[in-house]
Amino acid sequence: MSEPKSLQEAIIYFSNSDNCIAYLSIRRWPNGVVICPGCGSVKVKFSEIRRTWTCSSHHAKREFSIKVGTVMEDSPISLDKWLTATWLVTNCKNGISSYEIARDLKITQKSAWFMLHRIRLVMQDDLFGSKLSGEVEADETFIGGKARNMHMAQRKRRITGTGTKDKVAVMGFLERGGKVRTMVVPNRRKHALQGEVKKHVEAGAALYTDALQSYSGLDAHYAHEVIDHAVKYVDGRIHTNGLENFWSLLKRGVSGTYVSVEPFHLFRYLDEQSFRYNNRELRTDGDRFSRAVSRIVGKRLTWDKLTGKTPDLETCPN
Repeated sequence: MSEPKSLQEAIIYFSNSDNCIAYLSIRRWPNGVVICPGCGSVKVKFSEIRRTWTCSSHHAKREFSIKVGTVMEDSPISLDKWLTATWLVTNCKNGISSYEIARDLKITQKSAWFMLHRIRLVMQDDLFGSKLSGEVEADETFIGGKARNMHMAQRKRRITGTGTKDKVAVMGFLERGGKVRTMVVPNRRKHALQGEVKKHVEAGAALYTDALQSYSGLDAHYAHEVIDHAVKYVDGRIHTNGLENFWSLLKRGVSGTYVSVEPFHLFRYLDEQSFRYNNRELRTDGDRFSRAVSRIVGKRLTWDKLTGKTPDLETCPN
């Protein structure tokens, strides 16, 4: 059977454990040579009964499964459920909640929530210091629940003021014809926003922003053009409509699918939506899924890191 291109095909294909291992193996070791994650040796032997490899070198944990060294390591959840959940979260336009995953895969909601956050780590872009260039839109927004939708107890805990006081500031950049990049920022002040602009946008690029005063002074480094939304939203090529479209997609997912997102975890939801947006041109759902699965190696998120019991230095941006 050929590799799946739709959800129905994926469920059938990944119901076979051998198909799961074969699909992951070719993406983990593209040249076909299996490498021991413990010592790096290529002298390994596969057991068809246990569906694990054993390294010929004698060292601790010389027997390993396809999960070892990936975001799925130490998870008792089977590969078919992992891959189905990954398919759903990478292809559902507005995301999918942990409650839906729990019902569909017959696992607990707590396990589904943990699984989804680990998949979001896979969807996180590796920037490696690269900067956006050409024509770049920059904009910011606020993410937070609506008081009228909250239970009284939640409202008292989370709403302490008016306006944007209890919401989280988020900034984004869109390279026209390229990718979107997002991050949580402490506030909308000049120092915070301009610091992110200089970090993510190449000097000399055409930069389009709204009339927020925090962006004033960027003319020295960029071809900076401003659109005043109090007057109009588009002036030729001067606009931030691309990012406005992205914000609407993000908020639709947060409000409609996830309902409540803690500020501590917000950057992971930004990574999820950015991945889907940046890979929207791929021809099939299977292509988008394959790209996500190809990133599973070398990424680890433990429960303690996720819940803040230990610092998440590897995955927390900035």
